[in-house]
Amino acid sequence: MFLLVNILGFFVFLGIAFLCSNDRSSIKWRSVFIVVCLEVFLAWFFMKFSAGREVVHAAADGFSWLVAVANKGIAFALPDWLAPTTGSPNFVTSALLPILLVVPLFDILTYIGLLPWLVKWIGRGLSFITHQPRFEAFFSVEMMFLGNTEVLAVSKDQLQQMSAKRNFTLAMMSMSCVTSAIIGSYIKMVPGQYVLTAIPLNILGSIAIAAILNPVTVPADEDIVVSINKNKDQKREPFFSFLGDSILNAGKLILIITATVIAYVSLAALINQLFSLTGLSWLTLENIFGIILFPFAWLLGFDVNQAFQIAQYMGTKLVTNEFVVMGEITKNIMAQKGLFANEHARVVLTVFLTSFANFGTLGMIIGAFKGLVSKEKTNYISSRVPQMLLAGVLVSLLSAASAGLFAW
Repeated sequence: MFLLVNILGFFVFLGIAFLCSNDRSSIKWRSVFIVVCLEVFLAWFFMKFSAGREVVHAAADGFSWLVAVANKGIAFALPDWLAPTTGSPNFVTSALLPILLVVPLFDILTYIGLLPWLVKWIGRGLSFITHQPRFEAFFSVEMMFLGNTEVLAVSKDQLQQMSAKRNFTLAMMSMSCVTSAIIGSYIKMVPGQYVLTAIPLNILGSIAIAAILNPVTVPADEDIVVSINKNKDQKREPFFSFLGDSILNAGKLILIITATVIAYVSLAALINQLFSLTGLSWLTLENIFGIILFPFAWLLGFDVNQAFQIAQYMGTKLVTNEFVVMGEITKNIMAQKGLFANEHARVVLTVFLTSFANFGTLGMIIGAFKGLVSKEKTNYISSRVPQMLLAGVLVSLLSAASAGLFAW
């Protein structure tokens, strides 16, 4: 019975995206069907075979190595920041400061023409399979390893040339990824095989949900990859001047993102404090979202009691972040006790948690766009924040439903 409910949930989540679509008549259902089928296939492959997980793990290890290199620079300037006393990773150190290496590195790859070449051919291949625009297709692969802020940062030139509507598509997709730099932290708190399974599922889910919520038709003459040298007659900027600008832009981006995240998380905490004045201890944003998410948790294949527990964890994750929930459940889920004696619960919750879809991420993404594109484009994205959050939740639910089909 619960398997049938899980399957039903899969279609309900897609149906909600359809009901909330900006342009239902323009949805390319063939493309959505292909992407969703590919997601289910990968869920089956990653849940039943180790080979797929090893590929993702190897790629994540490569980026973790890059972050480890970045940590050498961080250790020289800010050694105390690499040894947090809170018991959880330092957000700025693990997720933001590596931007100071990652952005210049990718800008260098763009400067020498390698990254545009990869975007052109990999994007063309993925676009052929998924029927998505070339850059959006490649963007989905980039963010599987770079994370939302880094992939936006290295795509600055492309974002500036794209329409506001296409920028909004990327903003929605960015709600559903993670930064490879902190995958190692996830694996220490929840089952690593499910974390690595969630990453590619989220990418495909983000393509499908964005294609439904915000369908965009890109003319052939606009489906291009922007390179640094748009005009062959234009003299190329000297390398070290170019590199200096890249580093400065990365630093500005970190400051913008940090300030925006602090503000968003603090506002959520303020709302909880105001709720506490009512004297109702149960009245918190986490519990409110837990009640809202209860039917969706049930549709993931749980009985009523389990569904409410799962929904509360989901609500806490949306209001705070995934680290808070992972820290709360780590002992039981690793020991397979209580709710997590059930493999289905371990898989579903781990996959749902493995993304940056929360209020803080809204601030990160909007902050990133503020530092990368025009005010008009930023305002277009900012005016659609509820839809961004909906996209992140639906992608997490779709990924959890896909993985949950193969774990009982």
